[in-house]
Amino acid sequence: MSNFVLPPEYEELRASLRRFAEEGIAPHAAEADERSEYPWKSFEAYRDSGFIRLPYPEEYGGDGGDLVAYCILVEEVARVCGASSLFVMIPRLAIEAILMFGSDELKQRIIPKLATGEWQGSYCLSESHAGSDVAWMRTRAVRDGADYVLTGSKAWITNAGISDFYTVFAKTDPEAGARGISAFVVEADRPGFSVAKLESKMGMRGSPTGEIRFDEVRIPAENLIGEEHRGFQYAMAALDGSRPTVGAQAVGLAQGALDAATRYVTERQQFGQPVAEFQGVQFLLADMATRVEAARLLVYSASSRLDAGMPGTSKASAMAKLFASDTAMQVTTDAVQLFGGVGYTKEFPVERMMRDAKVTQIYEGTNQIQRMVIGRRLLDEVAPA
Repeated sequence: MSNFVLPPEYEELRASLRRFAEEGIAPHAAEADERSEYPWKSFEAYRDSGFIRLPYPEEYGGDGGDLVAYCILVEEVARVCGASSLFVMIPRLAIEAILMFGSDELKQRIIPKLATGEWQGSYCLSESHAGSDVAWMRTRAVRDGADYVLTGSKAWITNAGISDFYTVFAKTDPEAGARGISAFVVEADRPGFSVAKLESKMGMRGSPTGEIRFDEVRIPAENLIGEEHRGFQYAMAALDGSRPTVGAQAVGLAQGALDAATRYVTERQQFGQPVAEFQGVQFLLADMATRVEAARLLVYSASSRLDAGMPGTSKASAMAKLFASDTAMQVTTDAVQLFGGVGYTKEFPVERMMRDAKVTQIYEGTNQIQRMVIGRRLLDEVAPA
C-alpha cells in the first residue's frame, strides 16, 4: 500500500462505511449523549451490518481486515458519533494482548464471540492512583492451586457494566514494580466481580466509564495471558497497536465537525452574503482541513507500519495519537466558533464533538506521555551503540 494514496478498495470500503454510519449510527447519537445511555440501537446496527467482523482474524470468525481498514471503520463511525466509535475500538483493544501472547484456548474461547457481537470486552489497566504510572498499580493476583485470586479495583474502564469479559492487569509480584505485573481474562459473571460506580462525564456520554472491583475473584490459571510478570510489556504492546485507532477516532471527530461547519457557513447569511464568502472564514476552514488531512496521513502511516511489521512503530503510533487528538480539539473548537451562538447549543452536533474530542488527548496515554515516548525513541535512535 502506498503511504500517500489509498488503493481503490479502501475508498470503496470508506463509502460503504459512511453509508452505514449515516444510516445506522448517526440517528441515535444525540439521544445517547443527552441521556447518557449506551446506544444499543447503534450497536445492534453495527453487529447486524457485518462490519463488526472487520478487525478480527479470519481464523476466529472475522474478516481479517488490516489496521488501515480498521482505522477507516473507526474514523467513519466517530465522524457521526464519538461514543459509538468506542464500541468499535474497546473490544478489539481488549483482545490485543490475547492475540499477541495468549494461548490458543483463550483465543478460541473469546475472539469468535466478539466477531459475532455476542460478547463485548474491556481493557483494565488504570487505577485511581496509577494512571500514567501503571507500575504503581495495587490490584493483586495471587496463585492458589489451579486458580488465581484477584483483589483490587480498576478505574476509568470503558464499557464498564456492558462488557462480558475484561482484560485485567494485576500485580503477581508486588515488590517488582513494572516487572511484577501479569495479565488475565476475567469474565463478568465471576463471583466477586462488580461495577462499583459509573462516571458522569463531559463527553463520550453514550459510552459508560466506570470503576471495576475485584473482591477475591477466582479465575482458573488458564485465564493467565502469556507468562507471569510479562503484563507490562503486553500492555505497552497492546497500546502501541491501538493508539492509531485513537488517532482515527480523533480524525473522525474532527472531520465530522469540519463537514458540519462547512455546510453551515454556506447556508448562514450575514451582512447580505453567506458567511462562507468572508476571507477570514475561508482561511479558518483551510487551516482546519489541512490539519485534519495531516492527522489522517499520520494515522494511516502508523497503521501501515504496524501492518508491515516495520520498526519504529511506538514512535509512529505516539505521533499519530498526539497530533490527531490535538487536531480534533482544535478543529472542533473552531467549528463551534464558526457556528457562533448556536454552536454553543445542542441544536447542532459540534458542541458534542468538541466535548467528545477532549478525552482523545487523555486516554490510552495522555499527550504528555506521547511526547515522552516520542522524545525517548528519538534519543534512542541517536544513542551510541
